[in-house]
Amino acid sequence: MFIETAYAMGAPGDAGAQGGGMSSLVMMLAIFAIFYFILIRPQQKKMKEHKKMVEELKKGDRIITAGGIYGTVEGASQNTLTVKIAEGVKVKVTRGSVGTVLTEEEAGKE
Repeated sequence: MFIETAYAMGAPGDAGAQGGGMSSLVMMLAIFAIFYFILIRPQQKKMKEHKKMVEELKKGDRIITAGGIYGTVEGASQNTLTVKIAEGVKVKVTRGSVGTVLTEEEAGKE
């Protein structure tokens, strides 16, 4: 008379609760896949391209360092480059500090 409808809830650990755990796992995997294809994979591709560019540097290439210094590669060793930045001024930089290799068109615009 006082209670018209009573709703029953399952106890924790029932079969209904386990289905929720499975959907949470699927959702977490979907989120990881989205992060992988949007963030991780493009970053790895960019790193591979930069590594290839740095390995292919040779004498005479015009470069811009990560610090913004323009120069011409005068010499190359395993890990370092000798870069001419002005008449009579040469500096040694690590290969990893090269930001960009300028093309012939870009080098002519300086």
